[in-house]
Amino acid sequence: MGRAELVLKEKVIDEYGDITELSIWRVPITERNPSGARYRLAFVRHDDPKPVVLYDNHHPKGHHRHVTGVEEPYEFENVDKLISDFQADVSRVKGERR
Repeated sequence: MGRAELVLKEKVIDEYGDITELSIWRVPITERNPSGARYRLAFVRHDDPKPVVLYDNHHPKGHHRHVTGVEEPYEFENVDKLISDFQADVSRVKGERR
């Protein structure tokens, strides 16, 4: 496998106009990307152009997340846990707002 392979691409706009977008690719395992995954998962409120929750792993930062303006490292285990952790943060942020 020499190229990125799209695993998941999903965009949902909820009844409030908030956007949840998930993009996950399988990529060759390299020293720069030992997990074999590239991703960007974002939750954006309709009234704010910046994501309230963002998980990504771009170079050179590696795996990390942004939640309500705070950036921190993220311990990537697998895609299922990534999605679960992201959804938990989105649910918490939505609950704080409503």
